[in-house]
Amino acid sequence: MKLPESPFTVTDWSNVPPIQHPGETGIATWRTIMLGDIRIRLVEYSANYLADHWCDRGHIFYVVKGSLISELRDGRTRELSAGMSYHVSDFGDLAHRSYSKGGATVFIVD
Repeated sequence: MKLPESPFTVTDWSNVPPIQHPGETGIATWRTIMLGDIRIRLVEYSANYLADHWCDRGHIFYVVKGSLISELRDGRTRELSAGMSYHVSDFGDLAHRSYSKGGATVFIVD
């Protein structure tokens, strides 16, 4: 990832419009800004959120609040709580999805 040239910018996430994305169960509310082709998001997962798709995109993923389970298509799971992160590349068979029983807030760069 190479960040494009841009000025020093501060983001007040409360001013970024939320967009709701229904999961298989629950709702993910995204606040998204774009920096060239890099997507930067603050995402809130509702209680009992389960993604409605397997994601093949690489991410840097940091749990701000709450907890969730990241499930890989091959069946492996990892539980993450506030203060934990993961990163996954665009390469290989690493499709993944998120589930949160009690809700979570995450910061994602992809």
